[in-house]
Amino acid sequence: MNASKLISAIAVALAAISGGVHAETYDGVHTVHSTVSRAEVRAQAVTAAHSENPYAEGASAGVQASVSQGDRAQVHAQAVERAHDPLASLDRRAFYRDQVPAAYSKPKVNTRQAAL
Repeated sequence: MNASKLISAIAVALAAISGGVHAETYDGVHTVHSTVSRAEVRAQAVTAAHSENPYAEGASAGVQASVSQGDRAQVHAQAVERAHDPLASLDRRAFYRDQVPAAYSKPKVNTRQAAL
């Protein structure tokens, strides 16, 4: 019984290998047919080397100026208010079917824990 299972497994493996193996064809080295002369390519390379890098990261772009709409005390007060609001960081996409449970929509959430 074991020998017949082994032989059938080998036969299936050989059938899979022989049916699934295909070699790629090799076309050789392709020749390049350029319409631009070497001098023109060199001039384009010099221009590209001295121009701004279009692929530069934002980190290398330098310091960006930010325009503030309020004074420092007002921004600080808003930040403290948002930091103490327990419902401020709720995102409906984080819940089942994109719906915030009713327990979170109450005006106050009890954040106190029972003493041990």
